[in-house]
Amino acid sequence: MPEIIESPDVPKDIVTADLVVPNAITAQGPAKVASGQTITDVVFDFGNVLVYWDPSAALVSRYSPETINRFLDNSVSGFFDANDFLDGGESVEDVTDWMDRTHGHADAEIFRFYVEHFEDSLTGVVPGARMLIQDLRYSGIGVWGLSNWERTMFPIAWDRFEILHTLQDKVISGNVRMRKPHKDIYDLAIRQFGIDPHASLFVDDKSQNVLGANSAGMRGFQFSDSYKLRNALIAAGVDIPSVQ
Repeated sequence: MPEIIESPDVPKDIVTADLVVPNAITAQGPAKVASGQTITDVVFDFGNVLVYWDPSAALVSRYSPETINRFLDNSVSGFFDANDFLDGGESVEDVTDWMDRTHGHADAEIFRFYVEHFEDSLTGVVPGARMLIQDLRYSGIGVWGLSNWERTMFPIAWDRFEILHTLQDKVISGNVRMRKPHKDIYDLAIRQFGIDPHASLFVDDKSQNVLGANSAGMRGFQFSDSYKLRNALIAAGVDIPSVQ
């Protein structure tokens, strides 16, 4: 088994997240040349863009709010680093062992409980997302998925949420052992989907992932709700119904 010894890092070619304006289309670096071009394809992240992911919801049956808040502080438990390892293709066993070595047995046991009850962290479809995808497809816009997700836990979401099946294709980080915001996974998705990066928009709730898309030539949008995304798409010239 591989030994995990370092925390995941953000690639050095990703510029500071301060350059991302939430709920606005961002086109930094190689994506600058795409500014103002027609959008023909939209690539969606999944967690907290199409379906809600709340790790605390998987823990409430056994742990107090104080314990959960402490555990979800990455500087204390390494929880989000551990998730990055999972998303990059490492096994649950290796990542749990890493947490045990680096952050202690108690946090490793909470992490194990989280993994075993992961389905409870998926709390529903983001309001407005289903109809937005439907409207985009009806208008002739390609719709795709690119998500950081552990390979054995993604099928839980796939089986539960029909909205994921309405996308034309998807790339899941744990399956390809790459993860956002590293440029290689965006390049892979662009090739697999057969899309023009300069005519595409990537949607994610995390600013560093928006900038990762920019590094691959795609414009990006930091998501907070479906209203703002719909309005931004319409402002960019995408022919979908507006909110009344």
